Amino acid sequence: MEKSTQTIAALLEEERTFSPPEAFAQQAHAKDTKIYEQAARNREAFWAAAANELDWFQRWDRVLEWNPPWAKWFVNGKLNASYNCIDRHLKTWRRNKAALIWEGEPGDERVLTYQDLHREVSKFANVLKKLGVKKGDRVAIYMPMIPELPIATLACARIGAVHSVVFGGFSAEALRDRINDAQAKVLITADGGWRRGQVVPLKKNADEALKNTPSIESVVVVRRVGEAASISLDSQGPRREFWWHDLMRNVSMDCPPEPMDSEDMLFILYTSGTTGKPKGVVHTTGGYLVGVALTHKWVFDIKDEDVFFCTADIGWVTGHSYMVYGPLANGTTTVMFEGVPDYPDKDRFWAIVEKYRATILYTAPTAIRTFMRWGEEYPKRHDLSSLRLLGSVGEPINPEAWIWYHRVIGSERCPIVDTWWQTETGHILITPLPGVSTLKPASANKPFPGIEAEVLDEAGRPVPPGSGAGYLVITKPWPGMLRTLYNDPERYKQAYWSKYPGIYLTGDGCKIDQDGDFWLLGRIDDVLNVSGHRISTMEVESALVDHQAVAEAAAIGKNHEVKGQAVSAFVTLRAGHKPSPELADELKKHVTKKIGAIARPDDIFFTAELPKTRSGKIMRRLLRDIAEGRALGDTTTLADPNVIAQLKSQYESSEG
Repeated sequence: MEKSTQTIAALLEEERTFSPPEAFAQQAHAKDTKIYEQAARNREAFWAAAANELDWFQRWDRVLEWNPPWAKWFVNGKLNASYNCIDRHLKTWRRNKAALIWEGEPGDERVLTYQDLHREVSKFANVLKKLGVKKGDRVAIYMPMIPELPIATLACARIGAVHSVVFGGFSAEALRDRINDAQAKVLITADGGWRRGQVVPLKKNADEALKNTPSIESVVVVRRVGEAASISLDSQGPRREFWWHDLMRNVSMDCPPEPMDSEDMLFILYTSGTTGKPKGVVHTTGGYLVGVALTHKWVFDIKDEDVFFCTADIGWVTGHSYMVYGPLANGTTTVMFEGVPDYPDKDRFWAIVEKYRATILYTAPTAIRTFMRWGEEYPKRHDLSSLRLLGSVGEPINPEAWIWYHRVIGSERCPIVDTWWQTETGHILITPLPGVSTLKPASANKPFPGIEAEVLDEAGRPVPPGSGAGYLVITKPWPGMLRTLYNDPERYKQAYWSKYPGIYLTGDGCKIDQDGDFWLLGRIDDVLNVSGHRISTMEVESALVDHQAVAEAAAIGKNHEVKGQAVSAFVTLRAGHKPSPELADELKKHVTKKIGAIARPDDIFFTAELPKTRSGKIMRRLLRDIAEGRALGDTTTLADPNVIAQLKSQYESSEG
């Protein structure tokens, strides 16, 4: 009998469990499961207590005003994000504590204490004022991972300007579209950045974008690569261009922070839209800061002596929330790295962990699977004993990648927090709490205290625990939630709130097991429909990665006359394994054994690389286009556009 197409089949079973180490649990911030009940009993009181840990110029009148889908948090409260991330620490011993430990790709280093950061942020805030930037103006930032990037974001926050960070790997076209949508007044960029020993031509890309960006009045350029870029500034045209260091030379170090309403805009962050037009996700000041500060403190069990290494780029929301605002609000020391994990060799991350004695590592599943493919020899070159907690972010992690991370990087002593959240949610919503949660490889565990999440079927009915999967939704507002899409409130309502009125649709598939633990299954768009069974690509991929030969896999659905869709899988192999028809058959059998014959791939394609965005997400949409013989869609966000051409050629030759 066929399963209903109203829910997604949940086929993969995982029975291994890991309890918190006793010593870790005893010292954790969150050490009692009662916090979940307390938060559920009075959500507003829970979030008000979290807000009390920040510094406010004026206390709020009401915690929440909710007129679905419009939310206001900490109504009429006044505060400043820059003040909370820097100034308040200057009153304590943290004044001389390292705020940022930065390492450039070539190996150059800088350490900024909280006092240093205060000086640089205040000076650059005054620079922005001199350029005519006022409260509410938008400032575009297109930079490599250098200290001037967080300095620029915090300077915007200090004076009430709205920052829009555009990832430094994006094209001139992507930068132009984001500048024009936000109507940014100033662009901050660099002459270039370093990537695998080559110069990334940021200023050249910016010049191309600026040919069609009439709102830009001034451009500020950081000298990062110097002579390697041979950049000269043009100050004769319609806009003015300046070197960062020239503007910073004779400017005051005194810049009082602007009191901001809790609901004043803090930043816009653009995320790709299915229509091709980027969505400008709007985050405001009070609720966002409360959410990132508390989740950072509890999820990563932050202590004053911790050294927090988040490998994300600030061009993505993870960098905003867990490299800039969350850690700095908590007075944490954060490691910031400009380069890539395999330059000059495949042990760069582990060298950084050892060098700075990082205690917490927060990285993406796609990176972990890549490390698996490279082999254990690279982490084994380094002393990783300083690590006490590991984190995962960006997409669902496969059980075998989780186990590898736990065993090889964490030496089986570090809890792993597998976190689920989105650009739109602002901060982590579903996650283990490392002092209380029993961990299951690949499960995101439970909603954070104060977060209400459910799994619904197509008709909006809750899917009972242990009985299948459906749509992950958030049923109550939360502090860090997006408030709208910039200049597009109708799209905001349609994209997130129209399927189940008053309930936020995440767009992700999910199942809840009998223990109440949540298992993310990837984007709903990535669900396969095989003979009436709706199967998550993530489960097929996890079954493939479970095989000792496989490092990474991407599963897609290809049109099939009988089944509706057939499963095709693109696979990269671990070092020491070679593609063969015999291995392809073995992998098909392995999937059958792990999750059943219904999910058995019709085709296995071996490839050296998978197409990924620059944030590390696999672009299954492009793989579907290849398999269906369609014209390829937008490829501007790809980390390496050549991968697609190679795959297309390989696929077509195999089909022929």
